[in-house]
Amino acid sequence: MQFCPHCRSTLEELPWVGRVRKVCLSEGCGFVHWDNPLPVVAAIVDHEESGRILLARNAAWPMEFYGLITGFLERDESPQEAVAREVKEETDLDAFATHLVGVYPFHRKNELIIAFHVQACGEIRLSEELASYKLIAPEKLYPWEGGTGDAVRDWLVGWRGSAPPPVPVPMA
Repeated sequence: MQFCPHCRSTLEELPWVGRVRKVCLSEGCGFVHWDNPLPVVAAIVDHEESGRILLARNAAWPMEFYGLITGFLERDESPQEAVAREVKEETDLDAFATHLVGVYPFHRKNELIIAFHVQACGEIRLSEELASYKLIAPEKLYPWEGGTGDAVRDWLVGWRGSAPPPVPVPMA
């Protein structure tokens, strides 16, 4: 962000409340760009009918990588409601139980990931956002480095008492 969204003046980087922030110095404006992270929910989807974990490949991803179902928290929505909605929108599965796994910073995209283990049922039908999916037996699931991989690691520790080492993921 280079310009004030209120008065269009150039923003200046200044120390502000303990950090360097972009501030509008125009008289009477005082806008501060706080640059707060966006809340994102992530689902480790436990597909009841198969007893496996669902991983999905986003249609926009340039490489063959499978990850968790994720999406943004909407206004007036609890994280539990958001994760159930995202699972329904992206896979057409119905969530019947959600359990918090943890909260993780995702610095690369300035997001805060709120991860859940989601027990879901129904027939998998992917939205246009997703290109494909895999169902993985929990004992064959390995975490990846960073982002939602940290949630997978923590869930595996709770599920089996330990987690295998992370698999490096090439960055696009």
